[in-house]
Amino acid sequence: MPAMTAPSSASLLAPAGRWPRERWVAVADDLLRATTPFASPGGSLIRLPGPVSASGSWSDGLEGYARTFLLAAFRLRGAGGDGPDGLLDRYARGLRHGTDPASPERWPRLTERRQAVVEAASVAIGLAETRPWLWDRLDDATRARTVDWLADIVGTDGYTNNWLWFQNVVEAFLSTVGGPWDQADLDRNEEIAESLYVGDGWYSDGRGRDGRRQNFDHYAGWAWHVYPVLHARILGADLDDRHAGRLRAYLDQAQHLVSSSGAPLLQGRSVTYRTAVLGPFWAGAVAGATPLAPGQTRALASAVVDHFWAAGSVDERGLLPVGWHGPYPRVRQLYTGGSSPYWASKGFLGLLLSADHPVWTAAPQPPDAWHRDRVTVLPAPGWVVAATPGDGVVRVLNHGSDRAIEPPLEPRGDDPFYRRLGYSGVTSPQLSARDVAAPLDSHTALLDATGLPSHRVRVDRVALRPSSGPGDDEGGAVAVSRSRVHWLDLPDGGDAGDAAGWAALRHGPVLTTAAVVRGRCEVRLARWTPSPGGDTGLAPRPGDDLDRDAAWPADPGPWTAHVGGWPLAAAGDGALHTERDDGWVRVRRADGTTSLVRSLHGDGTVPLDEAGATRRHGADPLGETSATPWLRSTRNVGAGDVVAALVVLGGHDAGGVPGRGPDGGTLPRVLLLDGAGGSRVEVRWPDGSADLVDLGADTDDTAGAAPGATP
Repeated sequence: MPAMTAPSSASLLAPAGRWPRERWVAVADDLLRATTPFASPGGSLIRLPGPVSASGSWSDGLEGYARTFLLAAFRLRGAGGDGPDGLLDRYARGLRHGTDPASPERWPRLTERRQAVVEAASVAIGLAETRPWLWDRLDDATRARTVDWLADIVGTDGYTNNWLWFQNVVEAFLSTVGGPWDQADLDRNEEIAESLYVGDGWYSDGRGRDGRRQNFDHYAGWAWHVYPVLHARILGADLDDRHAGRLRAYLDQAQHLVSSSGAPLLQGRSVTYRTAVLGPFWAGAVAGATPLAPGQTRALASAVVDHFWAAGSVDERGLLPVGWHGPYPRVRQLYTGGSSPYWASKGFLGLLLSADHPVWTAAPQPPDAWHRDRVTVLPAPGWVVAATPGDGVVRVLNHGSDRAIEPPLEPRGDDPFYRRLGYSGVTSPQLSARDVAAPLDSHTALLDATGLPSHRVRVDRVALRPSSGPGDDEGGAVAVSRSRVHWLDLPDGGDAGDAAGWAALRHGPVLTTAAVVRGRCEVRLARWTPSPGGDTGLAPRPGDDLDRDAAWPADPGPWTAHVGGWPLAAAGDGALHTERDDGWVRVRRADGTTSLVRSLHGDGTVPLDEAGATRRHGADPLGETSATPWLRSTRNVGAGDVVAALVVLGGHDAGGVPGRGPDGGTLPRVLLLDGAGGSRVEVRWPDGSADLVDLGADTDDTAGAAPGATP
C-alpha cells in the first residue's frame, strides 16, 4: 500500500523554535505563580481546585506543595539557584509549617496517609536539588523535624510497584543528611524491581492477580526510569551502567510512541499528568543515557509541550486541571485530586540542564521515528506500533498489556485505559459509564442475546512478530492474543445469575483476536472456541485455584460478533460525518481524520453485514462529541467461525473510496487455508505479499515477558 508523504523538517521542528529554554523557564514560573492563591497561610498546604482524592483534602494539600516544589527545584537548580523573588522562601516557609507537629498546617505523617509516601519522595528530591540554597540555610530545628517526618518511611514495606522508588529516594536523601536509613529496605526493593523487569528497558508496574507481568503504561518511563536518575543525583553519583543501558533501550522504543504532531499515547492510568511523559526523555539527557541526539530530545520535548499548551491544558487561571487537554474529570482515578496533575512537573526535568547544555544549544532535529511510515514490534508490552508521520498519527495495537489485578471472584469490566485493542495519540477510549460497562470502541466482542458486548480482561499472548512484504518499505506485523470473555450484568438490566449484589457476570468462551498490520491498515481477525475449563472456569495454571470462578454461570449463547473501530471526537456534532453502506462504515472529521471499518467476508468467513456508528456526548476527553464506527454480524457465529474486518485510522482522506481499499486500491483478501472451522488464515495484501496467522496456536509461554529477554 502506498506510504503517506512524510512531513517537512520545517513543520516537525517548528515547536522547538517556539520553545527555547527561556520559554520553558517562563512557563514554569507562570505555573508556580498561579498556584500561590491556593496555598495555606504558611504555605505548607496547596489545595488546588478540582476533585478531592480518596486520601482526603489534607493529603491533597501536601500533594500540592510537593509536586509544585518538584517543578520549582528543577527550575532553580538549572539556574544555579536564581529564580523569582520569594520562590525559595515560599517553599522554606512551607517546610517549616508542614513538618511542625504543633502547626495547624502540618503535613500528614506517612503513618497517617499512605499517599504521603509519594509526596515525601518529591520533597526529598526538591531538597536535594536545591540543597545549597534551601536545606543548607534552614535552621537546625526545621532540618531535624524534616528528617523526623521523612524517617517514617524507614523499615516500611509492601511496595510492589513503582512506589519502591519513593522509599529509595527518601532514604537516599536521609543518608546524605545524617538521617536514618536501612540497607534491608533497599535490598528488598532491588529484588522486587528486578522481578518486574521484563526486558528491552520495560518494567511491568506490578504483577497481575495471577503473577504475570503485564502492567504496562507511562509509569514504565516516568517512574521506573526517572527515579534511578534522580536517586543517583541525590547521592552525587553517576547513573550505574545497568540502569543507563535500560534507559537507553526504553527510549529507543518509547520515541515511537510520540507522534510527529507531539501527541503522546493516550493509554494507561494517570494520564492527567500530561507532560510527565517527557520525564524519561529528559532523564536520558541528564544522565547521558539516551539514543537520541541532543537536538532530537529538544525537538520531541518541545513538540509534546506545544501539543498540550495549544490544546488548552492550562486553564484561564493558569492551572493544570484534571484532564488531558482541557478539564475532563473522567480521566481521574480514586487517588487523583486537584493537585495531582502537577506530576506534570516531570516534563520540566530538562530545566536541570543549564542554558549551555547541548540539548538547548544544538540545532533541533527530528527523532528517527518521525522520518517515515513504519511498523514497530515492542515485545515487552506486547504492542505493535504503526506510525504515519505524514498525518501525525501513532497507533498501538495492544495484544499484551491488561493490568488484570482485580480479585478473581469480583465482577469486573475491561479497564478502558488498558484492555482496548487499540490506542493512539489522537483518540481516546470512550469513558462514559455505559462505555465502561459495555465497551464498543477499539474492541472486538461477542454479543449475547440482548446485544450486550463481552469483556476480555486477562490477555493471553499467542504471537507477536514483524513481517515484511516485497517492495514494502514500511513493513508490517502480526499480533495474536486471546482471552476467556464474560458479560457484565448491572442492576438495570441483564440476568444476574444466581449471585446477589450490585453486579454479576456470565462466563463465555475463549475469544482469539489477531491484528495483521501494514501502515495505517489493520486486518482484524476473530474466532471463538469453547473454554478448556468448561463452565467451572479457566483451565488451571500453576498457582491457580481450580474452580475459582465457579460461582458465576456460563452464558449459553448463541452469539453474534462485534468489531469496533477507532472513536473520533470533535467540539460538536457538525464536525463528524458518518457514511455507511453494505459491509462498511466510516466516520470522517472536518479536518480530514477518518476512522473506517470494512468487512472482509468471503472464502468461508462470517460476514459483518450490519454497520453503524455510536455517538456519545461527554464520553471523550478530546471533544464534547464522539463517534465510534462498528460492524456486526446478523447471523450467529459458531465455534471456529472466523470474522475479518479492515480497521483504519488516519488523516488526509485515509478512509479512501468505499468498497475499495483505504488508499483507493484493492482490498486485502482473507483466505481460510483449512476451510470453514479451521484456524489458519492467510491475509493477502494488494502488493502481493501475504501474512499467515494461526488463530488456533498455543499460547506463548513467554506471556508477560519479552521473548528471550533477560534482566
